[in-house]
Amino acid sequence: MTSSVSTASFVPSASSSGLPSTAEVVIVGGGVMGAGIAFHLAEAGVRDIVVIERGTLGGGSSGKPIGGVRAQFSDPLNIELGHRSLRAFRDFPRRPGATVGLATVGYLFLLSDPGQVAGFETGVRAQNELGVPSRMIGPAEARSLCPYVSAEGLSAAAYSPADGHARPALVVQGYARAAARAGVVFATHTTVVGMETAGDRVTAVRTDRGPVSCATVVCAAGAWSARVGSMVGVELPVRPVKRQLAFTVPLVPAAPRIPFTIDFASSAYFHNSDDGLLLGLADPRQAEGFDTTWTPEWLDLFRAALRRRAPAVAGMETAGGWAGLYEVTPDHNALIGRSAAVPNFLYATGFSGHGFLQAPAVGEIVRDLYLGRRPYVDIAPLSADRFSAGYASRPEAHVV
Repeated sequence: MTSSVSTASFVPSASSSGLPSTAEVVIVGGGVMGAGIAFHLAEAGVRDIVVIERGTLGGGSSGKPIGGVRAQFSDPLNIELGHRSLRAFRDFPRRPGATVGLATVGYLFLLSDPGQVAGFETGVRAQNELGVPSRMIGPAEARSLCPYVSAEGLSAAAYSPADGHARPALVVQGYARAAARAGVVFATHTTVVGMETAGDRVTAVRTDRGPVSCATVVCAAGAWSARVGSMVGVELPVRPVKRQLAFTVPLVPAAPRIPFTIDFASSAYFHNSDDGLLLGLADPRQAEGFDTTWTPEWLDLFRAALRRRAPAVAGMETAGGWAGLYEVTPDHNALIGRSAAVPNFLYATGFSGHGFLQAPAVGEIVRDLYLGRRPYVDIAPLSADRFSAGYASRPEAHVV
C-alpha cells in the first residue's frame, strides 16, 4: 500500500447493532475481494448480504499490498482479468463513486538475462492481441522512463503505459461504502468458527457472535481460505507467505514521476509513494506461515539486488515499512469458482500477489456465478479442482 489511509473511518453497519441471524449471501473476508464482491452483488439487486470480517475492513492482506495495477501477464486469462480491472479502476470515481489515487505511470520490467527477452516478447504479443498497449523497449528508453535505472548489462525491458498503482485502502473503502448504501451488512471483529451443512449444502455460518443462516457462502478469506474451505470439506490449496516492503525518507530533490519498476531477475521493485519511494522484494527463502513481523534485515537483500541495476535506489535511506501476506497456490494462479461438492459454496482466493489488481474483474465474475450467468471470461482453468488427479483444465503458467 502506498498510503497510511485507513478504512477505520468507515463504520460497518453491524458494529453496534446485532449480527443478522439470516442472510441470502454470506461473504467471508472483508478485504478488497470481499468488499468488491459485495458491491457487485448488491449492484445487481441481490439483497440480504452479510460480509464477515474477523478484524477491520482491509485489515488483512488488502491493507498491506504494493498497490500495483497492470495487465502485463503472459497468459490470456490473467491478461484479461488485469485489463478489465484496469478499466474499472479508471472508472472508479463514477462507479462505485470514489477516488482511489490511481497513478497511471506504467509498469516497467527490466530484463538483464537475454534468455528472458523471448518470453516477454511472446507475452507482449498476447497482450497486444487483447488490447493492452505494452511494448518491448531498449535500455536507453528504459533509462529515460526511469532515471534511476542503470543501462549497463540491461538487455531490454517491457513497458505498458496503461499500468500503474492505486491506493488499496481507498479501493476497499469505496466498495464498502457503496455496498453499505445498498444495504450490505459489514460485520467486523467477527470470527467464523465453523459452518453447518445439510446434505451437500451449507446452511449456516457459525461465528463467535452467533450463527447466520444463509443460502450461499462466498469464501474471500485470502491467506486464511484453506481453513474456511475445510469447514465444509472443500480443499482450497492456499498457503500464506510473508512479503515485506519499506519506504524511503522524503527525497530532496523530489523523486521524478517514474513507472512501477521491477528488476525481473531479482523481483526487486520500487515506485513513487507520497514524497519518497516504496521499495520491495520477494525473499525466496521466506518460510510459509502467518507471521507478519517486519524484519528490516530483508532490506539487505533488496540493496544487494539493486546495487547494479538501480544503485541510487539501493543506497537510499529508509523510514520503516511493514509485512503482509501473499495467499499462494501451487501454480501461483487464483482459485475462482463454485464447488462441485458443495454447490452453494463459491470461492475467490489464492491470487498469489495479484488479488488487488484483479479484484474488480473477479467481483463481476463471482456476481455472475451467483446469478447463474456465464462470466465474460472462461474461468474453468481457475477451478480449485484443477489440482485433483486427472483434471484436464489448467491455467497456463505465467511469466509475470
